[in-house]
Amino acid sequence: MLDSVTKRRIDTARDILVGKVPDPKSQVEQITIALIYKFMDDMDAQAEEMGGKRKFFTGEFAQYGWAKLIAPSVSGEERIGIYADGMLKMPQNPGVPQLFRNIFKNAYLPYRDPETLKSFLKTINEFEYDHSERLGDAFEYLLSVLGSQGDAGQFRTPRHIIDFIVSIVDPKKNETVLDPACGTAGFMISAYKHILRANSTPAAIEKTGGNGEAEGTLHTSKIPAAKGDRLTPDERKKLADNFRGYDISPDMVRLSLVNMYLHGFADPHVFEYDTLTSQDRWNEMADVILANPPFMSPKGGIKPHNRFSIPSKRSEVLFVDYMAEHLTPSGRAGIIVPEGIIFQSQTAYKALRKMLVEQYLVAVVSLPAGVFNPYSGVKTSILILDKSLAKQSDTVGFFKVENDGFNLGAQRRPIDRNDLPQVLAEINEYLRRLRAKESVLPPLPLGEGRGEGSFTPTRGLIVEKERIAANGDYNLSGERYREGAATLSAFPFVKVGNVFEKADESVIPETLHGPVTYIGLENITQNTGKLDGAVVTENPADIKSLKNVFRPRDILYGKLRPNLNKVWLADRPGICSTDIFVIRPVDDRALAPLFAHIFRSNRFNDSVMSDLKGAQLPRVGWSSFAALEIPLPPLELQKEIVAEIEAYQKVIDGARAVLDHYRPHIPINPEWPMVRLEDACEIQRGKFTHRPRNEPRFYGGVYPFIQTGDVVRASETGGKVTYTQTLNEEGLSVSRLFQPPIVLITIAANIGDTAVLDFPCAFPDSVVGLIPKDGTDVHFLELTMRTKKERLNELAPQAAQKNINNEILKEVEIPLPPLAEQEKIVAEIKVEQRLVEGNRQLIERMEQKIAATLARIWGEDAEEPPPEPAGGDG
Repeated sequence: MLDSVTKRRIDTARDILVGKVPDPKSQVEQITIALIYKFMDDMDAQAEEMGGKRKFFTGEFAQYGWAKLIAPSVSGEERIGIYADGMLKMPQNPGVPQLFRNIFKNAYLPYRDPETLKSFLKTINEFEYDHSERLGDAFEYLLSVLGSQGDAGQFRTPRHIIDFIVSIVDPKKNETVLDPACGTAGFMISAYKHILRANSTPAAIEKTGGNGEAEGTLHTSKIPAAKGDRLTPDERKKLADNFRGYDISPDMVRLSLVNMYLHGFADPHVFEYDTLTSQDRWNEMADVILANPPFMSPKGGIKPHNRFSIPSKRSEVLFVDYMAEHLTPSGRAGIIVPEGIIFQSQTAYKALRKMLVEQYLVAVVSLPAGVFNPYSGVKTSILILDKSLAKQSDTVGFFKVENDGFNLGAQRRPIDRNDLPQVLAEINEYLRRLRAKESVLPPLPLGEGRGEGSFTPTRGLIVEKERIAANGDYNLSGERYREGAATLSAFPFVKVGNVFEKADESVIPETLHGPVTYIGLENITQNTGKLDGAVVTENPADIKSLKNVFRPRDILYGKLRPNLNKVWLADRPGICSTDIFVIRPVDDRALAPLFAHIFRSNRFNDSVMSDLKGAQLPRVGWSSFAALEIPLPPLELQKEIVAEIEAYQKVIDGARAVLDHYRPHIPINPEWPMVRLEDACEIQRGKFTHRPRNEPRFYGGVYPFIQTGDVVRASETGGKVTYTQTLNEEGLSVSRLFQPPIVLITIAANIGDTAVLDFPCAFPDSVVGLIPKDGTDVHFLELTMRTKKERLNELAPQAAQKNINNEILKEVEIPLPPLAEQEKIVAEIKVEQRLVEGNRQLIERMEQKIAATLARIWGEDAEEPPPEPAGGDG
């Protein structure tokens, strides 16, 4: 387990880098390189102490040794030169194993500040390598800071979810283990530790405290580390050889190689490989497959080879098909999948589910939306496959996790409710009964067959395959098969259709006169019940085709793709798309303001999702919707609940207004010199006059290609730049690569949007890079240019496509106080931004209160926000 001292050192290293290297991924890479750099020097020193010779830093490479790097006599500029050259030359060092050469490939130093490097290396020098497990856990913690979704729909799987899946699948010491989308190798590391624990004597398991968890650990797994002392040397070697990982990203391959090496794999087998389009490894099977494959498919879909059983262009379908087909006859798998796999009615999805139910699937675990926050709020499930067991079983187990030990907000703070242990115990009992050919179905009424010894899970239900196959959809939503579900609600349940009706009034827009409000599905924001750009038109005839009419206090419910959960309580009259139900109470038993929230709740959305219709665009029909059951509190209580929710909502709206309206402001001192922009920075226009379209060979490299839209998104959110394309060396010459630190500014379309980059990149000629000169702080420069957005738009020549050029930019004047004053202003604005962040937390807290109120109506447990700390200002 991670010790607090090591964790603190990693945090310190990140704190040192954050000013020069804001991007978390770049921080991870810099710390990774430094740790390995020192590790090699430490191994050289250890070899000398034992009478051997150095092999890493020897000959012409001795000049890059760690001792020289941190020597007090070395100047700051000299230290930068040694370290930067050492990183660059390491892949050519014949004494370095291929594994380490791969790690150093394309490594570089992204800043040139001597004091930053000195402090950073001093912290790295404090790391000790006498305990490889501790170093491995430290690296796991380091990887946890990777906070953004990857280019291919990747995001980090929480460690406790990985451990949960591995515990169910239960890999053995003699089995081959594969992760075909391995990322940072989290599943393989967890599987390796699981096997070590299973092959350790009790005395060899390291006790880390009463609950098995050390200070600073990041997840709720209460499993202590183990040595695997029951393994023979041959078994241990074979065990390491049994693990394989694939990933399409060279960066992920590099990180997974380091991760596995630090966890005891001397020669890890991780390959840069496109699982879906390459056939090179198609014939390699595995006993155990564990994965959280990327969910994103590129525009136009995947173009796979023709050996898949299920024809599809969707990445999630192809990955699940791949993993099922690559299990050995006794193989097992645990796979995280998006909701589309569970219920989508397109041909490929149904064919995949049919194949799984008939040949592979033994259990489905529903996870709550938000498990992958802050990377993604996507709703997911876990498929448990067992090739031999599924063929002898006529049932599938459905289990539901509502709490995983953390709240479901962006911060994912620990809570004291955790269903994972109970669900794990029930799944294991279900699988044990299947293997022992014992009864797994709940008891039938007396005299009808099943009685004592039947299995009734508290967190799920067991369903016959015949029932799943009944209508040909093979829907894998457990709620679809639940009958007469018990509820702890204090209120009676009624069918929606008993208290609400669908308004059938419609109109042809061209028959209307004067301005009209038109609401389309695109105007209702997902999960929030807010509007985004309702169209008010003076000429209704501009809106084509038949539309539904709504009145104030009607509920507008998006019936097309209801998983998007678009529900709005109308505050004005208007017309809306026919893809929206207009719902209103049939009498005074139900208050629309309350039931707009109830219809938007996760519980109700789960019920809707279990009965979707449609092919490519699933939709819910009114008859199905009207048959769903909802709690109906007394009218007076409904009024109290509405007042309570509206009070929370007012706080949310106020805090959101702060977020929407805050803009950093630089108070200009008239004594500051005003300088032309070209005197404060170099102005470099992007080198791509056009992108090499339809040229796949240019893409998939390590150099980010920052497009105008990437800068716009960063400007709107105040966050870091995330990019969707990278270029390889064929598509990018050195002259087109810009080095950090650099401010990007858009000069076409959204003129004047800005972002600070801390990594080498390329960008098109619609973006300009501002490279600060001596005496100019990069963050002050970015803040200043942000205030010039309106002025830049005024300077842009009036044309069909407004844009500005370098000559215009050169003449823009900006204030340039002394560097110390610039840094002070930047620091003050960072303080303001932290206060603004407090409003985001307040929003999260109020949203939790609303969710808890609705959960009480349903009769469910829900997380209440923690109490406010007691005490005053002190």
